[in-house]
Amino acid sequence: MSERIVVVGAALLDAGRLLAARRSAPPDLAGRWELPGGKVEPGETPEDALARELREELGVETKAVSRVPGQWPLRDPYVLHVWTARLLPGSAAPEPLQDHDELRWLTPDELWDVDWLDQDVPAVREVAAQWNAP
Repeated sequence: MSERIVVVGAALLDAGRLLAARRSAPPDLAGRWELPGGKVEPGETPEDALARELREELGVETKAVSRVPGQWPLRDPYVLHVWTARLLPGSAAPEPLQDHDELRWLTPDELWDVDWLDQDVPAVREVAAQWNAP
């Protein structure tokens, strides 16, 4: 088995809502929704990668809060790790700058109103379980 490459996904929470991003590319993923994020580069911490990816993809300044338990396989050699994150005070509002054509803030009741990518579904379930925990 090859070395796993970590992809960080952000469960970006704000005012009781979770940010979902609709993919615009590649064609086999376009039109479906995901937790925004991307690959951890060599020498980068997952938290730093998350902040960098959200800055590049959404134009926002964020802080990773905590790792969501679990890891989810993507196409080889990638594995998804999800972190809860929050917008930093003074950050711009998120905009779909790269890889996405629409963003949507979802309340807990709206969480399943979008067509999540198959590989993101278990991560979103885990985020939802933590979100609804007392």
